[in-house]
Amino acid sequence: MPQKKKGYSLDTLRHSLAHVMALAILRLYGKVLFGVGPTIEDGFYYDVSIEKLGKAGIPLEDLPKIEKEMRQIIKEEIDFKKQEKPLKEAKEIFRKLGQKYKLELLKDLEKYGTTKENQKSKRTLRGVASDYKNQKLKSKIKKVKAVTIYQTGEFIDLCRGPHVKNTKDLPVSFKLTKVSGAYWRGNEKNQMLQRITGIAFNTKKELKDYLFQLEEAERRDHRVLGQKLDLFHLDDSLGPGLILWHPKGAILKRIVENYALNEYLKNGYQLVNTPHIAQLKLWETSGHTGFYKDNMFPPMHLKEINQEEKDDYQLKPMNCPFHILIYKNQIRSYKDLPLRYTELGTVYRYERSGTLHGLARVRGFTQDDAHIWCSLEQLDEEIKILIKFSLKILKHFGFTDFEVYLSTRPEKAVGSLKNWQKATEALEKALKEEKVKYQFDKGGGVFYGPKIDIKLKDAIGRSWQCTTIQVDFNLPERFEMFYIDKNGKKQQPIMIHRALLGSIERFMAVLIEHYAGEFPFWLAPVQIEVLPVLEKNIKYAQKIKQELENNGFRVELNSSDETLSKRIREAEIQKIPYILVVGGKEEKNKTIAVRKRGKGDLGTMELEKLIKQLTACNL
Repeated sequence: MPQKKKGYSLDTLRHSLAHVMALAILRLYGKVLFGVGPTIEDGFYYDVSIEKLGKAGIPLEDLPKIEKEMRQIIKEEIDFKKQEKPLKEAKEIFRKLGQKYKLELLKDLEKYGTTKENQKSKRTLRGVASDYKNQKLKSKIKKVKAVTIYQTGEFIDLCRGPHVKNTKDLPVSFKLTKVSGAYWRGNEKNQMLQRITGIAFNTKKELKDYLFQLEEAERRDHRVLGQKLDLFHLDDSLGPGLILWHPKGAILKRIVENYALNEYLKNGYQLVNTPHIAQLKLWETSGHTGFYKDNMFPPMHLKEINQEEKDDYQLKPMNCPFHILIYKNQIRSYKDLPLRYTELGTVYRYERSGTLHGLARVRGFTQDDAHIWCSLEQLDEEIKILIKFSLKILKHFGFTDFEVYLSTRPEKAVGSLKNWQKATEALEKALKEEKVKYQFDKGGGVFYGPKIDIKLKDAIGRSWQCTTIQVDFNLPERFEMFYIDKNGKKQQPIMIHRALLGSIERFMAVLIEHYAGEFPFWLAPVQIEVLPVLEKNIKYAQKIKQELENNGFRVELNSSDETLSKRIREAEIQKIPYILVVGGKEEKNKTIAVRKRGKGDLGTMELEKLIKQLTACNL
């Protein structure tokens, strides 16, 4: 629960600070067009356009100046004056102020009763209601006759509040942190505004802790470390959201995938493999074209290439329909259930370019995907097995703290309410029986079924969505799936979708940031680097390298012309767990000089002894 100051919630304090920031900007820069200024998870922002600054807008260097003005406003003890105004009068106020964005919001309020976007359908109510032939929808629109306006000094805003009574009630523990671009109303076709973001907390300690976390997050940024450690890069000539894995990154990715896949195969899963494209009609049957179209790349119209082609094709956004076709390739018996298929399948989803973020949000990624078909009697046990199995896998990678959510039926969904209820109850029952703490995410399910989401917390306390377990009555029905029960009758199986690591690319981003690139020995793409002191020691160094590789270790040898100290420094920058230095003395005594990441020089030892020690770490 957010802490309170003088009876105000932290959200109210942050919202009020957004208005104080708007007033400070108005005082410092004169004519300002204001967009919206809501609260966010750790603070607030305001979207602005400043005429005299042009496209360049407020420079990052000006944030301390704005912050100073905010603190002055707080000292002035200015009231937040709330007024209810008839819509017509409100429009006149903002027309005189020249606030065109506020006038647009008022126009929507007058015509459609809301200014908010419907996030579930990704369409604005304005877009839906534009078809006035739909009388039912038209009748549901609540007419707005009056609006709330808040005035703080010279700043007047269209706002529902609530706010503090006076600026003196505001905390001093805030800081402006970022300047970025933001399209008006999140639409790429609209004007680009400038977003000024700040953070705020009740106490200076909370602010200090958060700023430390920001610094840590910057130090751990997987995009920076990906370049620094030579793991991957994104290339403009390839296209946004598409990853080029370098040798070290590809090895790291393979280590993660191999561990997961080996565990799955040991636990009753069967490996399958499917194509990257399919005829469009497959996605029509599955319902993706109706419910997931916004996240799918446009179909490939092969008729334009060859008239003999009769069907359009689609890059796959999911693996589910392919696995269903494998299931349906033969008659299934109750004795075959539960049937578990798994695949490291690459899928392609259209994500808006503004939402792409390194490995964490991409357009092409691999999932450790699996689908399980079981009977209704087996459902509870399968979900419990999956919960335990998921936590075991995540803990192996070094994660110990989790948040679990039960996501229920969204507004836009398929299937009967009865089946949705059955599926939701089965998920909730499993969580309770496994004594897993959870909270509800109402409306957060996928269009075909409810789900359990497991968010892991990294080394600095941030939550990352990875594991998902979804129960689906819908796709088996749409694809007319069945199995033969004990009485020789056809029964419809229940389908469970599950990805434990989720997107491998996203999971890699989490791993890189969790460990700040300092991977545990078993995960490190290069575990050991061998450094010969002089050119005459290279042959002995090669022998050491070969012996280590024969024992299953990932080893590099650096015999460049750089000085030994520089090569050691480079290996440390690359965060390689062990550095072995071999010179004339080591060659004569058939030993190695060992340096360990984080501990420095461990002295000399025999190779055989080191191999025994490292073998235990490599499991």
